[in-house]
Amino acid sequence: MSGIKIVTIGGGSSYTPELVEGFIKRYDELPVRELWLVDIPEGEKKLQIVGALAKHMVEKAGVPIQVHLTLDRRKALAGADFVTTQMRVGLLDARIKDERIPLKYGVIGQETNGPGGLFKGLRTIPVIMDICRDMEELCPDAWLINFTNPAGMVTEAVLRHANRSKVIGLCNVPIGMKMGVATILGVEQSRVHIDFAGLNHMVFGLGVYVDGDNVTSQVIDKLTGEQSGITMQNILDLGWEKDFIKALGILPCPYHRYYYQTSTMLAHEQEEASKNGTRAEVVKRVEAELFALYEDPDLNIKPPQLEKRGGAYYSEAACNLIHSFYNDRRDIQPVNVRNNGAIASIPDDSAVEVNCVITKQGPIPLAVGDLPVPVRGLVQQIKSFERVAAEAAVTGDYHKALLAMAINPLVPSDVVAKQILDEMLEAHKEYLPQFFKPVT
Repeated sequence: MSGIKIVTIGGGSSYTPELVEGFIKRYDELPVRELWLVDIPEGEKKLQIVGALAKHMVEKAGVPIQVHLTLDRRKALAGADFVTTQMRVGLLDARIKDERIPLKYGVIGQETNGPGGLFKGLRTIPVIMDICRDMEELCPDAWLINFTNPAGMVTEAVLRHANRSKVIGLCNVPIGMKMGVATILGVEQSRVHIDFAGLNHMVFGLGVYVDGDNVTSQVIDKLTGEQSGITMQNILDLGWEKDFIKALGILPCPYHRYYYQTSTMLAHEQEEASKNGTRAEVVKRVEAELFALYEDPDLNIKPPQLEKRGGAYYSEAACNLIHSFYNDRRDIQPVNVRNNGAIASIPDDSAVEVNCVITKQGPIPLAVGDLPVPVRGLVQQIKSFERVAAEAAVTGDYHKALLAMAINPLVPSDVVAKQILDEMLEAHKEYLPQFFKPVT
């Protein structure tokens, strides 16, 4: 049959309407024949709500996309061309623990950074590995496009521990940075180009251009003050200290605030957690509002309230990437891929986030050479953390998990690392069977 079969695992996600909108907009050039939305029994209600909205959107658009809803992942995967993953193992309740427990120890509690990022990886990677095994059997030629966080660590794990080279990690941070630059310069986004290089949620803009002219210093000058204008829904915009950002000389991503402004970010998190709840608790309320909207039988568009979610534009990035693959557009997009020498400071076989030329055969990373000395060490430290954490997730090795926790720059000592690790292992025991194997 002609057309493309796409499988979205985590299809009951609040992001799915944006994904559907993206496929509808591109239908003339990206003929999606089947869209399979897959979820688990705990997510069945959300799957049914989102699935009904997806069908309404397709019907309104008048495009012949067949939307299928299922809890049977293997049935969905058979013969797929692309598989996208947007899961949250343990749901938002697990994220709340990821954010609250570290705060007790005076450590940043965040979904993808520090202890929270470690534990999201430990829960997620084994599930992704199972999906990879199913794909090898049922759709070996399909590309896995993962935007489940921590996307860099997940991509690292798949490249090293799964029999799958066709994997790409995707993030909305570069899109947000590009949009932010366009806004603060007052130009169209299409005129902006950024040389991205680093890791997921640890990516830098090495150069910023408008119509081919280097405007990096102008952008740097505009990042100071109380707000920088480049942030995300889930990250406080503190702006940057003028002399520091000028000395850095390159464009940081919003997540760098956790590393360069740690004490202020921690104090803000602690205050917010006591007043309004953690970010996960806020998101839970936002999602309740979104799904109340999604249940409206007359709704047949993506509601604008979706942009309140921190991951807005993930799905837009996914649609754009699949579009470029299918049509061999050879445009440049920042994605998480095997390094292959693109960043000299990182091992060739590790996952990095860099600009790539997107071809029908896959992404081709664009070489940037060594990262600047001022940021090289931090990026290498996070890469060490990701590699050890990925191994811990696959093996269930307690000592590897402890080592990963202690390596992370947001964790102040080995003693605190062990305290947080032990409490979080117990809190997430249900989703970490690899660490609780019966003694034989």
